[in-house]
Amino acid sequence: MIAAGIDIGSSTAKSVLIENGNVIAAAVLPIALDFTEAAEKILNHSMESIGVTKAQIGFTVVTGYGRRSATFGDKIVTEILCGATGAKYVSSRIRTVIDIGGQDTKIIRLDDSGKIASFRMNDKCAAGTGRFLEVMARALSIDIDEIGSLAVESKKPCQISSICTVFAESEAITLRAKGESVSDVLAGIHKSVVSRVAAQGASVGYQEEIMLIGGVAKNIAIRKYMMEEIGFKIHFPEMPQVVVALGAAVIAENELRHKRPI
Repeated sequence: MIAAGIDIGSSTAKSVLIENGNVIAAAVLPIALDFTEAAEKILNHSMESIGVTKAQIGFTVVTGYGRRSATFGDKIVTEILCGATGAKYVSSRIRTVIDIGGQDTKIIRLDDSGKIASFRMNDKCAAGTGRFLEVMARALSIDIDEIGSLAVESKKPCQISSICTVFAESEAITLRAKGESVSDVLAGIHKSVVSRVAAQGASVGYQEEIMLIGGVAKNIAIRKYMMEEIGFKIHFPEMPQVVVALGAAVIAENELRHKRPI
């Protein structure tokens, strides 16, 4: 039987299918407004990509921002546990997981056995999240997929001092009006995000080896400045945005194993 992991985020839905310990499908789709529809759509998309049916799905674990909207799930699990489990699946050596999502940021520290030792979650403010970057990209009329590559071209990053997203947006626009280059303003924006995430992680305590996951982990400026800020090498999985869904699928397969007759 196949195990499914579904991660319903604030802006994208992710799914991973596992069979006999191996990933057989992984997918990411944007979300409109309906989390329930998004959950069904992402699962169907994954199944269709490899030609399987729902009858072949033995257990489904749902996680993420909209996890309670997926009515077909067999079990709901927190993003903290799924993120840790997914990172551990990618590499058993990982001891710190940095998960920068669209609406929140999570820092998870694992012990030597791979269990969660401590964690810290920021879900009260957009600063330090993907949402912050989206707002800034829109304010500067730049495609969100281009801001990272533009930021790393900066020779003299601007200082973004405002903590509040609304004030930071105004600050970025003012800097551009004063003649600061797009690259320098964007570099300052990225450094602002990294600074907040790094401070959050410091309260948990970084322990090597470190992995950065979540959709924001695809941003090359975030990768660059994060390593500079915390002073450690960071691992970047090939599909960082599906690691939480991967963890959900691993948990689902464990549930399947427990259900099988001896």
